[in-house]
Amino acid sequence: MKVHEYQAKEILRRFGVPVPPGQPAFSVEDAVSAAEQIGGPIWVVKSQIHAGGRGKGRFVELSSDAQIAAAAEGHPEEGFGGVQLCRSLDEVREAATKILGHTLVTKQTGPEGKLVNRLYIEGGADIAQELYCSVMLDRSNHRVMIMASAQGGTDIEDVAEADPTAIKTVHIDPAIGLGGWQGRTLALELGLSGKAVRHATSFFQKLVRTYVEMDCDMLEINPLVVTGGGELIALDCKMSFDGNALYRHKDVSELRDLSEEDAAEVEASEYGLSFVNLDGTIGCLVNGAGLAMSTMDIIKYKGGEPANFLDVGGGAKKEQVVAAFKLITKDPRVNAILVNIFGGIMKCDVIAEGVLAAVEEVGLEVPLVVRLSGTNAELGRKIIDASDLNVITATDLNEAGEKAVQAAKGA
Repeated sequence: MKVHEYQAKEILRRFGVPVPPGQPAFSVEDAVSAAEQIGGPIWVVKSQIHAGGRGKGRFVELSSDAQIAAAAEGHPEEGFGGVQLCRSLDEVREAATKILGHTLVTKQTGPEGKLVNRLYIEGGADIAQELYCSVMLDRSNHRVMIMASAQGGTDIEDVAEADPTAIKTVHIDPAIGLGGWQGRTLALELGLSGKAVRHATSFFQKLVRTYVEMDCDMLEINPLVVTGGGELIALDCKMSFDGNALYRHKDVSELRDLSEEDAAEVEASEYGLSFVNLDGTIGCLVNGAGLAMSTMDIIKYKGGEPANFLDVGGGAKKEQVVAAFKLITKDPRVNAILVNIFGGIMKCDVIAEGVLAAVEEVGLEVPLVVRLSGTNAELGRKIIDASDLNVITATDLNEAGEKAVQAAKGA
């Protein structure tokens, strides 16, 4: 689960991580009021979307009536990005007007972009140097690691690709956390000196503590700025959380912005389904993550493209199967559906009944390929055969993939 920058910075404040003063804004008047309360002479108006590259993003023209109405006060000119430096309250008002209600496209949003519904108004900072810093799990070493670079800023991806040695990495002992000596060594490797080394050591330790105690999946500060006085401040922050640990953080769960997430994936989560939208034409309904991955692999191998990852789980009930089928059929790109079930805890007859119930409710306008194996597979096949559905059956994974791809191509 991701949160917005202003939400992430509020969490950082709890752990004593230095951040500039700032307030969220949901209207132009909110933005001006926030700027007045923060005080000048410089403010930064930031788009709040779940994507990076906002400063170098671009706004696109909108098509829906609702979005056009929201943007009635004027579309930003070409080259106007999602992060604006302002030197007066009038400039804050102008920037907020041009950003709110418009769709921002960055290298992380895809061409469809994201509609900006909220802003973060932040006070200016004395920037002497920009660094990069992030904390994440290194799965190959089974430890949390902190990564940092002296070349922070908007082009950190290019830096990492051009010169991997520019990224410094420190692995953290889970029993003691980030040691002071590790923080100082990292600060010196980044070229810091004097007061900045002491501040950096404290900053890194607080950042790691935030990551661990909040069950973060990723915590990135870019840029991490060094001020003229040698202090370190998190000028930007991206934070995401391990969904399996959210039960320990009810306050974080309440920060979820559903408007930033795929509507189908949100609906799937309400039924306990693991669902991810993809770009293909063959809908997949499978039980078990491993089998779901294998199903997508065989579709690709046979020349097709999966439209989704969908795992109904090992103990799904009829209602969940119906919900899963509805999700697949809502996608206008789907030209065929492949149901691939290996019955263990999940019984094939339950899947068959769920598929029939879903078809009866939403209809079936594309070919349906079904492969059932395992517990009650024979009963499941009888249930489907007894119906009047035009179902293409398969006995193994190879055959199922081939028939699904042929069906999607109209063969």
